[in-house]
Amino acid sequence: MGPSVFSLKERLDGLCARYDTAGALDRDPLSVLLAYESPLDREVAAFVAAHLAYGRVDPMIRAIRAALAPLGDQPAAWLRERPIPAARKALSLALSSWIWRFHTGADLVIWLLAWKRLDGDSGQGLEPHLLPIPGEAPDEALSRLIQRLRAELPATYGIRFSLPDPLEGAACKRWRMFLRWMVRTGWPDLGLWTRMPQNHLIIPLDTHVARISRFIGLSRRATPDGKMAVEITESLRRLEPADPLRYDFALSHLGILGDCPGVRRRSTCLGCPLYSVCRAGSKSAARFSR
Repeated sequence: MGPSVFSLKERLDGLCARYDTAGALDRDPLSVLLAYESPLDREVAAFVAAHLAYGRVDPMIRAIRAALAPLGDQPAAWLRERPIPAARKALSLALSSWIWRFHTGADLVIWLLAWKRLDGDSGQGLEPHLLPIPGEAPDEALSRLIQRLRAELPATYGIRFSLPDPLEGAACKRWRMFLRWMVRTGWPDLGLWTRMPQNHLIIPLDTHVARISRFIGLSRRATPDGKMAVEITESLRRLEPADPLRYDFALSHLGILGDCPGVRRRSTCLGCPLYSVCRAGSKSAARFSR
């Protein structure tokens, strides 16, 4: 039998007390966005940072800062003020040697110009493109934008890597992270978009969140896909109905910072707030971690 709802919530609250800190935020891509002042500049930075948020944390943050550097202190104004040919030429030159794992400088130019085009269509950045129409589920709006970008953008590996579709079963970790940053109002998120309810958000599912969620009974699924992301979110919704993603930052940083060894050992795990509700090392958890 798994832990009671009260016990699990109490332990997760303790995890937040440990990781919801400025020190943990310093090693999160969200910290890059906070250097910008205006909401639209933060949106541009988030659009870039979320989709480069994979791999080792420290070099990833350096890559994000380098990707945004050519846009200066006001990236939205920089993109809005230049015609597409001029923006493409300047960015292609500035980012010619930039690379981050699956993404090249050419991919980044395409991505930034995609924001410019979408902003030009709406006049309000990306929020209008991600709002469901009446009677539509939130993921249908995300899928519609993904399919539009797939049709309009060159099919490079880096671009396709950034365009998973939730209606095709993808977890869409980087899009979920972008939406969490933009919609959720609690620490550490930005809460810049006001028309999408934050209880519609789905957790950004990375390997750390998937593994730890399995250990503490938030999900029974073995495959870290869209269904697992929904299952974990629904489990968290029972703990925090209005804000199910409140625990995402702490869960992910327990893994990102290397504090969860993945095997239950008293010597290394006793200080973890989740120790008493964690099944790491059990037969089912061992199968999941392989």
